Amino acid sequence: MKILDFKVFDGRNIYSHKSCIRMDLDLEGYSEIPSKDINGFNKELVKIIPELKNHHCGDNEENGFIKRLDEGTYLAHICEHVTIAVQNMIGINVSYGKAREVFGDVYYIIYQFQYKNVGIEAGKTAVDIINSIISQKKFNMKTRINLLNEVLKNEMIGPSTLSIINEAKKRGIPVTKIGDGSLFQLGYGRYSKIIEATITEDTSTVAVDIACDKVLCKEMLKRQCLPVARGYKVNNTLDLLFKADSIGYPVVLKPQFGNQGKGVFTNLNNEKAVVSAYCILSKKYNDIIIEKYIKGKDFRVCVIDGEVAAVAERIPPFVIGNGINTIEELIECINRSPKRGEGHEKILTKISIDEGLLSYIKKQGYCLNTVLDDGTKVILRENANLSTGGSAVDCTELICEENIEICRRAAKAIGLNICGIDICCTDISKPISDNGAIIEVNAAPGIRMHQFPSKGKTRDTASAVVDMLFKSEKNSVPVISISGTNGKTTTSRLIAHVLALAGYNVGMTTTGGIYINNKCIQRGDTTGPMSALTVLTNKEIDAAVLETARGGIIRAGLAYDLADVGIITNITEDHLGIDGIENIEDLADVKALVAEAVKDQGYVVINADDRMSLSILNRIKSKIIFFTKDKNNVFLRESLKYVGYGVYLENNSIVIQNKNEIHPLIKVDKIGITLGGKLIYNVENAMAACASLIALGIDYSIIQKGLISFSCNEECNPGRFNIYKFNNITVVLDYGHNIEGYRAVLEGIKTLKHKRLVGIIGVPGDRSDRSIIEIGKISAKYFDYIYIKEDKDRRGRKAGEVAKLLERGALSEDFHSKSIDIILSEKEALSKAINVAKSGDIIIIFFENYDELVNIVKDKINEEVKTISDESMA
Repeated sequence: MKILDFKVFDGRNIYSHKSCIRMDLDLEGYSEIPSKDINGFNKELVKIIPELKNHHCGDNEENGFIKRLDEGTYLAHICEHVTIAVQNMIGINVSYGKAREVFGDVYYIIYQFQYKNVGIEAGKTAVDIINSIISQKKFNMKTRINLLNEVLKNEMIGPSTLSIINEAKKRGIPVTKIGDGSLFQLGYGRYSKIIEATITEDTSTVAVDIACDKVLCKEMLKRQCLPVARGYKVNNTLDLLFKADSIGYPVVLKPQFGNQGKGVFTNLNNEKAVVSAYCILSKKYNDIIIEKYIKGKDFRVCVIDGEVAAVAERIPPFVIGNGINTIEELIECINRSPKRGEGHEKILTKISIDEGLLSYIKKQGYCLNTVLDDGTKVILRENANLSTGGSAVDCTELICEENIEICRRAAKAIGLNICGIDICCTDISKPISDNGAIIEVNAAPGIRMHQFPSKGKTRDTASAVVDMLFKSEKNSVPVISISGTNGKTTTSRLIAHVLALAGYNVGMTTTGGIYINNKCIQRGDTTGPMSALTVLTNKEIDAAVLETARGGIIRAGLAYDLADVGIITNITEDHLGIDGIENIEDLADVKALVAEAVKDQGYVVINADDRMSLSILNRIKSKIIFFTKDKNNVFLRESLKYVGYGVYLENNSIVIQNKNEIHPLIKVDKIGITLGGKLIYNVENAMAACASLIALGIDYSIIQKGLISFSCNEECNPGRFNIYKFNNITVVLDYGHNIEGYRAVLEGIKTLKHKRLVGIIGVPGDRSDRSIIEIGKISAKYFDYIYIKEDKDRRGRKAGEVAKLLERGALSEDFHSKSIDIILSEKEALSKAINVAKSGDIIIIFFENYDELVNIVKDKINEEVKTISDESMA
């Protein structure tokens, strides 16, 4: 088999609500060959990946997958399980997957992942394993696992960051990864916060710089009369010896700008030891400091938002002899613990063998090849940093009030909202002013020692961090996601308009562009997940209104986690035959994701008059608000008994009902986008918007005001039934591009006063022949004269192909051929239609490029104004 493509879905998607990868495969003739018929395949597969014995299959049957193998299952299904098993083998807990046929030997596999690059490599590994077994070539699993571990090491989220992320998710705060590093956004919009480990967007960069400079930090603390170890910067060897004598032995040498305990030499008792350490350090570091060695235990105090959140004693790494193994072998044994990893990837770090370790055990008379007597304990380092292999014991309940106050003052003196204060003392329960000192103040302290101590109580420092970040009740902004076949853009814009009237700073995505506070920052069709992320990560907005189109959902899933309101305007035929969507049921499955991805206490707004919208009800877990033109609609009436809200038409008014309370909101003919009640489809869009605004708790009077002031014009709703009048003719620009869109718009336009209806029609080339012909038929029933144009982007069609299909449809309805003019350029078609128009004509064009056509119309209006002006001057 060979891999054709990968698609990564970071968020909820049409395959699963988990993060998934889609891997497309060509099985190269093996699609119908079961595993039992491939010589030695099953036995070799289980030998390479024994973890497959633990895989259930189908009905969660124990050893289910092995039974399927024995019965004879197919390679796509096997590849799915192998991909999951490979991730399990390197400690990643994933279990979801499925395999489906596309056509012939082409299949796709969906499998869960935690880390994108690891997930892709796991897919490649699974394919290589299967191919090697089929070709009877030896597969080196150990080498591949080592490669996967290297990829994982570079991609894995550290335990401190992961703890904060998990705490945020536990509270329902959405988490968005930013870039490929360790930057994450918690929440959306104005109330969101960005973190990088325990550095937050509110952490002072000046304070971080102070903490990173150990000399400056010491000076700042000393100035506030806080107990610190006496120390200075060293300029050369003579300066070193002079300052060592001044301080008094024993002393400590370390880098001025070091971290994680690297390059620290402690308890140096004489000139020879000091000079030796200095020679080692000066090879790697330009800036070195010397300070008084404080005898005692090593404590880390975690201060968050000015309060002591946790205290831990850090224990230096050590080995205990068994009379058999060398010190090096004992270290290797400790490092094999699944709790230990590289750097900060796991709750403990592997013990690194470096000059510091070798020097310290040498002082004790040992080397790496020493075999220790049974029970003999050897400390491997003087420093107890977790990053160099140390462990931690919780001491939060032992610290005295005096030391708590000292730590509070130290954090304030440096200006850090989160810090780790290193204290050396004999007893943390007694004031360190008498028995110790502050050694360092650390920015971006690891909290894994508090979250996962080797001994003692777990201290939920991650919770304290999230408490600090979100002191107010708000941790995100309301997210409203709108999907459906028609009406998405108008509904989105109307919701945004009313929210702005209610005082919200609104971020919005539509087919017309991305808007922040009613200013367009990006033009174009921006209804995919990347555009949604632009809004969700914007720091100005306090409401996100996201038009969520089919294409973006299929290709990349949802950008957000859960919406507060999900809206399905309607589901009718469009885009069939594209992206694997073959029928309207497939389309409903895609749109249903917007209704599924809603908070438990959120609302889904559903069109109760639309059959396909109702077909997805069984997939909705949240509360539902139905809107309908029929107050007696069965679904509406049943819902009102339990959920509370419903929106319907009665006596030519939009009515809101909350259980038994009935509130007539507004007369239909007062709604701006209905043109006095003539555009019925915009009545439906207004009801959908109204339902979502009710769900958000917007005051009825503001909703009413918004419905009145939002109009079918270029300012409010560009490209949606925009009317321009000049020279006794009317031109209407509309984005209708599918069967129901055409039908709805034409039902509305026929109600406007006119002598002739002239249509300039076109359809995107990726629609089916049947749909294009049907639009030609519909047009013939409404128009007196038809111009047929084509989009510049023909979407795979030949020039004139779509036009011929539209013409065929019109002619099949006995429309006279002399009343049809094919002009492929929409600009030329509109210009000609205007130039030959008769007084009282209405011309409507279903456009591809709105801006170009608006310019043509405005030029004609300006010409008329100039003519009138010239005549008046004469």
